[in-house]
Amino acid sequence: MEEMEEELKCPVCGSFYREPIILPCSHNLCQACARNILVQTPESESPQSRRASGSAVSDYDYLDLDKMSLYSEADSGYGSYGGFASAPTTPCQKSPNGVRVFPPAAPPPPASLAPPPPPRNACLTCPQCHRSLVLDERGLRGFPRNRLLEGVIDRYQQGRAAALRCQLCEKAPKEAAVMCEQCDVFYCDPCRLRCHPPRGPLAKHRLVPPAQGRVSRRLSPRKISTCTDHELENHSMYCVQCKSPVCYQCLEEGKHSSHEVKALGAMWKLHKSQLSQALNGLSDRAKEAKEFLVQLRNMVQQIQENSVEFEACLVAQCDALIDALNRRKAQLLSRVNKEHEHKLKVVRDQISHCTVKLRQTTGLMEYCLEVIKENDPSGFLQISDALIRRVHLTEDQWGKGTLTPRMTTDFDLNLDNAPLLQSIHQLDFVQMKVSSPVPAPPILQLEECCTHNNSATLSWKQPPLSTVQVEGYILELDDGNGGQFREVYVGKETMCTVDGLHFNSTYSARVKAFNKTGVSPYSKTLVLQTSEGCNFETQGTPYSQLVDIKKMVAVAWFSFDPSSAHADIIFSNDNLTVTCNSYDDRVVLGKTGFSKGLHYWELSIDRYDNHPDPAFGVARIDVLKDAMLGKDDKAWAMYVDNNRSWFMHNNSHTNRTEGGITKGATVGVLLDLTRRTLTFSINEDQQGPVAFENLEGLFFPAVSLNRNVQVTLHTGLPVPEFYASRSAMQ
Repeated sequence: MEEMEEELKCPVCGSFYREPIILPCSHNLCQACARNILVQTPESESPQSRRASGSAVSDYDYLDLDKMSLYSEADSGYGSYGGFASAPTTPCQKSPNGVRVFPPAAPPPPASLAPPPPPRNACLTCPQCHRSLVLDERGLRGFPRNRLLEGVIDRYQQGRAAALRCQLCEKAPKEAAVMCEQCDVFYCDPCRLRCHPPRGPLAKHRLVPPAQGRVSRRLSPRKISTCTDHELENHSMYCVQCKSPVCYQCLEEGKHSSHEVKALGAMWKLHKSQLSQALNGLSDRAKEAKEFLVQLRNMVQQIQENSVEFEACLVAQCDALIDALNRRKAQLLSRVNKEHEHKLKVVRDQISHCTVKLRQTTGLMEYCLEVIKENDPSGFLQISDALIRRVHLTEDQWGKGTLTPRMTTDFDLNLDNAPLLQSIHQLDFVQMKVSSPVPAPPILQLEECCTHNNSATLSWKQPPLSTVQVEGYILELDDGNGGQFREVYVGKETMCTVDGLHFNSTYSARVKAFNKTGVSPYSKTLVLQTSEGCNFETQGTPYSQLVDIKKMVAVAWFSFDPSSAHADIIFSNDNLTVTCNSYDDRVVLGKTGFSKGLHYWELSIDRYDNHPDPAFGVARIDVLKDAMLGKDDKAWAMYVDNNRSWFMHNNSHTNRTEGGITKGATVGVLLDLTRRTLTFSINEDQQGPVAFENLEGLFFPAVSLNRNVQVTLHTGLPVPEFYASRSAMQ
């Protein structure tokens, strides 16, 4: 039950919800907290008046990241909350639990005066998803009360209470002795004798033990939810299009005349069934996660035991050798310890990650189970859709290899103690050598070697007259700067594609064969260059067979990467066109990363509805996928609306410029890693000066958008004229 506590606390005050209300975005707020964060704007500064007058927007409009239109019931899905519209946000501050909240623009009225009703243009911004709303004349009364959540909190708090206390003790409350069912009050013995004597009308009251009184309180019927538009009417039907309970008077007024309306009880049972089915799948995942954690903890113990056993064997072998072997022993032990620490670190990190995710999953499960216990159909249906989506999303997060160990418990090393004493300085963990033949050097097949973008494909074969059995091949590649070689492939295949190479760089590659006997030597040196065509050159050397791969490609061709994108991103047109099925901003990356050279690509705006704020730029591979590009320190972006554009990195905005986007516009992104700069353009007009400087590392093309935007990627483009002319002058 403790994991569920996060679901029961207000994001503003950090305490348990008090009189919670449901916002159109399915999040909850205390009614008092919602009143505290209202932002009152003059009539002249409302979004409608600003659009009518065409006046300039305020300094805080750049924070209007996610506008939500509630005028159209069909578009928003929140038709039952009519009267709300988009509104600008205001400067934010931190709540006690770290969530950003938006303070009121004016000080609160004196305590002696009743608070006036919110004006027509009072704004409320959800502190969790930051969607902004303009309240109608009903104010906060237009939001439905979440009585179901109140019931869950009441049961949770009663379950945690160690003992029921007297409600009439003036100082330190004593433990309650009885509860009066008619008065609904807990009494200790002194207060019962003083305030509830067994005579007169009070003699007919029924006194029960405190525990029984708690149960009777819990089982007492709660107030039935009423319609927000007609406070005297109870909810009796459910509008499928608006996804909200309605009353008969709403239907008689014709608000839902063209909508599909179903019985409230039938939809209650249907949504309860759907949530229960979704919880079954999530419960199975949680059970697998618990078993997986047990497996990981057993792996820690097994790694410890294997490490001790391996070290003992190694020490026993080294002690039998001469003094020269003792100097080598320390080096070998160091390698074993590093492998040991690496395995433990990987497993412990996975345990920590899985524990946190399981705690969150368990909390959500317990909260959903408590919600299912509620008997309020209206309250349940108000939050069931959001809970079902959260359950499915959490279940999906447990997939994709999450419950697979990232490390084995075995130490794949074998000590060779057979060589002579004069070879002690070469002692290493290798297979035992025998006196059988080693394979002949492989031959690289130039006609099948090629490069594409930042990847290279190499092919090889054994000499035709070779009769020695080959068990596999080892392909090695240097760092592109003439540095040390590293293994990039070990296996039986005779072809390998290496991805993630730097553009405009020269690499050296070599391959060798191996079997139980040993490893083959290298042979001739080959140079492979790719530009407009493929040129081959052979150079004979006594040392090895090398292939130099010189990346001469002037432009890069790539598409969007579905494997690293957020689950809400929708792909089409061979992964060149993307949009989103969510109102929130989601991030998608390109398949190709850049660390060197000059690269330019464009994105055409295929659809642009309701003035959203898409962002374009570059990002690291581990950038946040569920927030606008540039919100963290992993992305460098320009986000735009229909009038202006801003540069943003680590949630810091700079250099606001005139010039927005519409349907059919083209956004250009120019990444110059030679000068380490990032520049943007809209319709071939450069936006401000250089957007970002001093960029180093590996960058991926990136876009963030919501369901109101669709873009198409265009790659393999030459550098635009405005940048080429500037480079020529420099």
